[in-house]
Amino acid sequence: MSSTPEPRYRPERFGGIVSMHRPRGLAYVDRDYARSLGFPESPLWEGDAELNAGPLSAPTEVHLVISRRCSAGCSGCYVDATPEGPALSEAQAKAALDRLADMGVFHVALGGGEAVDLPYLLDVARYARTRGIVPNLTTSGLPVDEPFARAAAEVFGQVNVSVDGLGEDYRKSRGYDGFARAEAALRLLRSFTPHVGINCVVSRDNADRLAPIVAFAKRLRLAEVELLRFKPAGRGQEVFADRDLTPEQGRKLYKRALWYALRYRMRLKLDCSFAPMVFAHNPPKALVNFFGVMGCVGGDVLASIMPDGQWIGCSFGGPPEGRYDEPGVWEKGFGSFRDYAKRAPEPCASCDYLSLCRGGCRVVAKAAGDWWQPDPGCPKVQDWKAAHPGEAVGTASPQKHRLNVLT
Repeated sequence: MSSTPEPRYRPERFGGIVSMHRPRGLAYVDRDYARSLGFPESPLWEGDAELNAGPLSAPTEVHLVISRRCSAGCSGCYVDATPEGPALSEAQAKAALDRLADMGVFHVALGGGEAVDLPYLLDVARYARTRGIVPNLTTSGLPVDEPFARAAAEVFGQVNVSVDGLGEDYRKSRGYDGFARAEAALRLLRSFTPHVGINCVVSRDNADRLAPIVAFAKRLRLAEVELLRFKPAGRGQEVFADRDLTPEQGRKLYKRALWYALRYRMRLKLDCSFAPMVFAHNPPKALVNFFGVMGCVGGDVLASIMPDGQWIGCSFGGPPEGRYDEPGVWEKGFGSFRDYAKRAPEPCASCDYLSLCRGGCRVVAKAAGDWWQPDPGCPKVQDWKAAHPGEAVGTASPQKHRLNVLT
């Protein structure tokens, strides 16, 4: 595409991050390899990389919740979107992109609400390109028409359409009958670019019927299916108890996803909140990397800017950290996300995957009663509770905790 920026590089304490086009992704390189690529010395390289370890100098991706405006009325909308909801103005969105570009952010996910309803969305996305940031989009697909699809192919790195089921399953999951329009949007978008996928929120209602969605994506020659865990955020809080995965569904999810990926030869991605369901099977690191699964990355590689201009660690929840234009927020804030592994209670403290999983989803833990508790959807947490009847989950084991911090 003519609007594709030149490859970008950002120094970090360990070396640097290089944005690649083929294959598309971000490569983390050490100091010696960065030097071999011709990148200049950085002040961040002073001292020992391991001793000076800390958070990244900036997130690699930011979710810019550009709008809480949407007329679809999804029963589980995470941002409580309404037809009159707030939205960033074009000037405010571009100012946020200026700040992110100055920080060295590589990708921005534009979403809502329904961002496509904003008449200036494409102008904002084009502006991101001029600042060296790749914009991506998630949409319901309802307002997508041919002119938009054609323009989107030229400006967005990836466009995913939300599809939680086919036909009647879509209506049951979202509360309205919009599957035909979502399918039409996918076909339109795919006619102009291969970088189109599906976002599928996995709940108790559809967890046993994911195969038809993957097969549908294969038929449309889509690039990926991303499976997202249902979150207790926004209107989702009201229905979470009825739509959260059952323990059995949670235990089966990883193997099901692996089987579907192999059977349909389709790229499946699991969002970070599914990490406990993956690590419960003690998977090899190669498979974990294949699925792109990490634990909670809020305040680390990911952060969000809300329509009121506030930074938060995750677009689904977390304490406000300060405004996006306030200096030093990234460096000084986000401890509510970054510090979990340091203070993890049992059974997380003894888990070999603690540094990767980081206790699972903080938003789900908060809904269960305490931000700092282990994710109750984790099979290992469930097994620990069964083995320790009457003992509260979260009881710390100081000795094991110290060993995990040291390792």
